[in-house]
Amino acid sequence: MAKPLLIAKNALTPCELLPALANRHGLITGATGTGKTVTLQTLAESFSRIGVPVFMADVKGDLTGISQAGVIGEKLAGILKERGLETPEPLACPATLWDVFGEQGHPVRATVSDMGPLLLGRMLNLNETQAGVLNLVFKIADDNGLLLLDLKDLRAMLQYVGDNASQFTTQYGNVSAASVGAIQRGLMQIQTQGGEKFFGEPMLNISDFMQTDSAGHGVINILAADKLMHSPRLYATFLLWMLSELFEQLPEIGDPDKPKLVFFFDEAHLLFTDAPKALVERIELVVRLVRSKGVGVYFVTQNPLDIPDSVLAQLGNRVQHALRAYTPRDQKAVKATAQTMRQNPGLDIETAITELAVGEALVSFLDAKGRPSVTERVFVLPPGSQLGPISPQQRQQLLQDSLVAGVYEKEVDRASAYELLQERATAAAPAAASPNGGAAGQSNSGGMLGGLNDMLFGRTGPRGAKHDGLAQSMAKSAVRTMGSTVGREIVRGVLGSLFGGKKR
Repeated sequence: MAKPLLIAKNALTPCELLPALANRHGLITGATGTGKTVTLQTLAESFSRIGVPVFMADVKGDLTGISQAGVIGEKLAGILKERGLETPEPLACPATLWDVFGEQGHPVRATVSDMGPLLLGRMLNLNETQAGVLNLVFKIADDNGLLLLDLKDLRAMLQYVGDNASQFTTQYGNVSAASVGAIQRGLMQIQTQGGEKFFGEPMLNISDFMQTDSAGHGVINILAADKLMHSPRLYATFLLWMLSELFEQLPEIGDPDKPKLVFFFDEAHLLFTDAPKALVERIELVVRLVRSKGVGVYFVTQNPLDIPDSVLAQLGNRVQHALRAYTPRDQKAVKATAQTMRQNPGLDIETAITELAVGEALVSFLDAKGRPSVTERVFVLPPGSQLGPISPQQRQQLLQDSLVAGVYEKEVDRASAYELLQERATAAAPAAASPNGGAAGQSNSGGMLGGLNDMLFGRTGPRGAKHDGLAQSMAKSAVRTMGSTVGREIVRGVLGSLFGGKKR
């Protein structure tokens, strides 16, 4: 018979081991409808109990129930009785709601500069050449003290670099107009998806994720991602940015007894789909080193093959729900999963993976000394908190009582690249109109005379090219005519003398 997961004393993973679980990375996998979301909620609730803050994305919109005490229904009570499991005590966890769009939670923002060209290039799906141009634009902005805070800053900077490409070629390299146009189109697409709300200030202070309440319970940070999932590339890039922020801002603390934060990365396959090699290497680096900064990372996805081997090797804690072996790829995933879990002489792992019921899983956790335990077949206990979403009234109450209420709601738009480039363009306009600075005071007749002069005597183009006027064209035509006439006469004279000589 399967064992229960995460209960005290006689449990497979007693509460004393929870800090070790939180401080090491893990993987939760399984087909749709096998219980991954309930497992995620149970683990998050358990970490909160021991004072570890949690971040997780609410992809389906049903994780907010963790903020309310749960009530076990008749159907679930019957399943627990059938499996010989105790009914969990009702528990409401402290929670903070976040939303990139600012509709279902506190707004979450980052500046364009902080996002950086690598992640932004991933978000815009740029090729290697376009990504190189984006890097160049960031470098020019840095060298000229132009802050890139929001999307209008980046769009203005792209236009400025594109219009003045010849000035930057020698120092920075070629700027392709086609690449600038492709980046601009990508930014426009992000704007139409509402992504411009993510870029700006005040930027998220990552320490606001690492809070505890008055009872010492870790606050669970829930990102509303049901709408964000309509833009999967934006979703994946946003979560990777947050993980990178944790890596860059937190100090090294070694191997603490209790971590500062556990980060659940749901729909993790979106992070690696068509990801360039440089980005995968960046993810591997962050996952490998962020543990020493007190952060545990759990990837949640349907198929273990969604995760590159270099990253999968860092995930010691495994919770494997049922997989369906309907296709060759599914069969390969079942076999690969069975081979990566520590073998149990009394358990056929490959067969068990396809036979697991809903709420049942195969688990192999690292113990306090970092050793993987033998794979066991277990039942996952339901959480003590509510299963399912909260009401709009409960959501509003959580926002009002939040520790960060009022901190991020008002957007700040300070002077940055867009405003500075506009000022430069305004200041340069009069000088470009008249070398003597008096163009603004000229009459319409003066403008007409200038145009007539250009028409008669020619003009010089913006890049130094000479364009002939009517006078030059007439003169050149006359010269060509005269030259042709004189030439014909000379040829006729020569030929005539030659033929005349023969006749004589």
